[in-house]
Amino acid sequence: MNANPSALLTATVDIVRTVAAREVMPRFLNTTESRKHDGSVVTEADIAAQRALEPMLRGLVDCAFVGEEMTRDEQDQAWADGRGTLWCVDPIDGTSNFACGLPSFAISVALMRAGRPVLGVIYDPVGDEAFQAEVGQGAWVNARRLPLRRRTVALRQAMAGIEFKRLDRALAATLTANAPYCSQRSYGSSALEWCYAAAGRFDVYLHGGQKLWDFAAGWLIFQEAGGQCASLDHDDFWTGELWEKSVIAALDPTLFIEWKAWLRAHHRSR
Repeated sequence: MNANPSALLTATVDIVRTVAAREVMPRFLNTTESRKHDGSVVTEADIAAQRALEPMLRGLVDCAFVGEEMTRDEQDQAWADGRGTLWCVDPIDGTSNFACGLPSFAISVALMRAGRPVLGVIYDPVGDEAFQAEVGQGAWVNARRLPLRRRTVALRQAMAGIEFKRLDRALAATLTANAPYCSQRSYGSSALEWCYAAAGRFDVYLHGGQKLWDFAAGWLIFQEAGGQCASLDHDDFWTGELWEKSVIAALDPTLFIEWKAWLRAHHRSR
C-alpha cells in the first residue's frame, strides 16, 4: 500500500470491504434477481449494498450521492446537487455475472469534485483485490503499486480487453474477422476491466459504452497507473456525453497511438 495513504482513502477502502463482506458475498450464489426498465439485471444484493454504502460514505464526506440503482431522475438531481462534490457508486459492477454465479464482479466507488474523480476504490471480493487511487498519488492494488506488469509490444502481439456488446456492428465484425491484436478477453465487469488494464493484465482495452458509475473510479485508477485513454470520438475522454462514454485505453503510449488510430480508422468507416 502507499506509504502515506490519506485517512479518507483508507476509510473508503474499509467501508467497501465491510459492505462486500456483509451485504454482497453472503448473497453470492444465493440471491433473487429481477429486470430493470432497461432490461438489465438487478439483485437484492445490489440494492442492499447501495443502501449500506450511502450513509457510510456520507459519514466520510457529506455530499451528494449517485448510485446505479437510483432512477434517472434521482441521478440527475443528485448530479445537479453535487456539482462541487459527489459520491458515485456502482454497488455491484458485473451484476449479471454475480446473478449467474460467475466470480467476476466488483464494488466501485469514486469521490468526484468539479466533475472529475479525485478518489477511486474498486474491490473484487472474490479475489480480495482492492484497487485504489487518489489524484496525484499513484494507484495501488492492496500493498502493490500499479502497474504490476509493464511491457512494450506491437499491437499484433497485444492482449486485448474487448467488450463487444456495445460496439457498433461494423466495428465489432471487423474486430472479430480481422483482429489486429494477438488475443482477447471480456470479463463482464467494466470496473474490473479498467483495473486489469491498469495492472498490465491487458495491453489494450476497448469498450463501446459505459455509464458514469462504470468508469469514474476505473478511469482514475488507470490514469494514476500511467495509462493513456480516449473515447472513440474524442481525444479528451471527458469531452461529450457525461452519462455514457466509449473507452480506448493502453498503458504504453506508443501502443495507445497505434490502437487508437486503428480503431478510429475502422470506427469512422461506418
